[in-house]
Amino acid sequence: MDPIHVTLPDGKVQEVPKGTTPADIAKQISPRLADAALVARVAAPNDGAGELIDLRRPLDHDVKLQILTEKDPDALFVFRHSAAHLLAAAVMELYPNVKLGIGPPIDTGFFYEFLREQPFTPDDLAKIEAKMHDLAAQDLPNERKLMPKPEALELYKNSNQVFKCELVEEKAIEPIVSFYTTGKFIDFCRGPHIPSTKRIQAFKLMSVAGAYWKGQEGNPQLQRIYAACFFTKKELDEYLHRLEEAKRRDHRKLGAELELFSIQDEAGPGLIFWHPKGGLIRKIIEDWLRDELLARGYDLVYTPHIMRLDLWKTSGHTDFYKDSMFGPVEVEKAQYQLKPMNCPGHILIYKSKLHSYRDLPVRLAELGTVYRYERSGVLHGLLRVRGFTQDDAHIFCTPPQIEKEVEACVAFAFAVMKNFGFDKFEVELSDWDAAHPENYAGKPEDWHRASTALASTMQHLNIPYKKIEGEAAFYGPKIDIKLIDAIGRPWQLTTVQFDFNLPARFGLEYVAEDGARHQPLMVHRALLGSVERFFGIVVEHYAGAFPLWLAPVQVEICPVSEKVSDYAKHVAETLKGHDLRVHLDDRNEKLPAKIRDAQMQKIPYMFVVGAKEAEAGTVAVRHRAKGDLGPQPLAEAVAALREEADSRVISGSGS
Repeated sequence: MDPIHVTLPDGKVQEVPKGTTPADIAKQISPRLADAALVARVAAPNDGAGELIDLRRPLDHDVKLQILTEKDPDALFVFRHSAAHLLAAAVMELYPNVKLGIGPPIDTGFFYEFLREQPFTPDDLAKIEAKMHDLAAQDLPNERKLMPKPEALELYKNSNQVFKCELVEEKAIEPIVSFYTTGKFIDFCRGPHIPSTKRIQAFKLMSVAGAYWKGQEGNPQLQRIYAACFFTKKELDEYLHRLEEAKRRDHRKLGAELELFSIQDEAGPGLIFWHPKGGLIRKIIEDWLRDELLARGYDLVYTPHIMRLDLWKTSGHTDFYKDSMFGPVEVEKAQYQLKPMNCPGHILIYKSKLHSYRDLPVRLAELGTVYRYERSGVLHGLLRVRGFTQDDAHIFCTPPQIEKEVEACVAFAFAVMKNFGFDKFEVELSDWDAAHPENYAGKPEDWHRASTALASTMQHLNIPYKKIEGEAAFYGPKIDIKLIDAIGRPWQLTTVQFDFNLPARFGLEYVAEDGARHQPLMVHRALLGSVERFFGIVVEHYAGAFPLWLAPVQVEICPVSEKVSDYAKHVAETLKGHDLRVHLDDRNEKLPAKIRDAQMQKIPYMFVVGAKEAEAGTVAVRHRAKGDLGPQPLAEAVAALREEADSRVISGSGS
């Protein structure tokens, strides 16, 4: 048999007979690797990308070969795909009349879609999960089968699998069709898959959701079973724990319990009503931000919520952003548009007078409310809404100033994160998709120059970043900074966007040193992203237990009885005199009930006062997490709170 040459990742070349499999080569390298192997990546000798294949797939030409194990992210994708087949195999054994849809891997596991007259119940999920474990224990091989397309169609027609017939008709462009078997189960699939079911142990069926076939309304509605799936039980347990933590921290639940905000059906979905406590926290956040803006050389502006539609035609939003805009409004036979962004308004302010190079950079900032059409199915509390306030700023500068301005924006972003108690982050540079220039404004050379400038800034600041193609805004590339919250979830926060498009569209100019008029560069930047979204993130980060300086009520005064009501009022007034936010619980309730209610409202401190405290001029201090801190002279207790609030001490998240 003719030999072929296999190049391994370390550069070594093995000469093996044609038909040798990756599994054979893994065994030759070491028994440990053979046991750990899940899938292989092969590439032509001069090809960098390659493709994933089964370990049992025969090699018939010279290749570069990599054996993937649990250490490789791509192996997890294949592992979860195989687990989806295991789910389908279990469902078909228990409910043989179901119709099969698709079953792809997803970020935390997999799903599979089924058409069944009866809805799947929690008891059904428990039975299916038990059957999956039973099949996995049988160590069933995942085997690739090939058959002619007509035979494949006949197979599915005979079993009345209408959706699979449709997929074979659409997806099978070659005369020979690829299938995979898992025990008795057979599925139309390109693969690859892990060798057998034995390794699939750490999974849990999570939920069932309705899903239109191919995601199109009007098609049959299938039942989609979602599952979590990981290589190890430890990873699965950690994920399930994070889910429980996420439920505990859900800002929608806490928003109602702590009376922070609401969404009213009478007003419409995706529109936020800020209640007094939430409104107070919002004011604290915005006041801090406005003070920082002024200190960093920004000018504060305000722009209208609605402007002529022609303005949005000039900006290009009606061409590139129309699907996310509400419909126009007719006013005196002219078309007006609710603003989806603040940038055109800031541009008009800049354009209202001719600037000299000495004026630049001009930094215009606004906490401006914008309106975007989001489908009701994607709305999510404060995190995805239809009306929200952006902490928007636009910087107009000369080319030599651009990198310094971008650096300052990034430094400002890190200051925001630190101030609100976030110390972990990820950075992405979102570029255009050069294969689809029709989705973007500007010339290729503009995009290259702008992307290079942003990358240079990240390198100069020594900040690791990940470049993502196709995620840029239509008018320019951007830097996205994602904060990591208390339970390890990333949240999109800051964006710094380069724009060479709008200055040209609006004919922006400045008078340069040579006396000629030049076009300024423009930077869009938002630090919080939106006040609503940021507030929701902060609520979940702290599980509603805000640090003292952010808490809407900082101290609950708990008198033991009405006999000390005068002293309790004196304590409250003393605290208010030092700008501390206080609530006096003067209800005719027993002390344990008052303390319990204050704990439920996650108030940082409770000052308990009785006859002993009134006589001594003290307060018995309790902390919501640390418990009883003992009696303290009132003046000392007030001074300690004032110092903690002024220094913006960040307490443990979610205490």
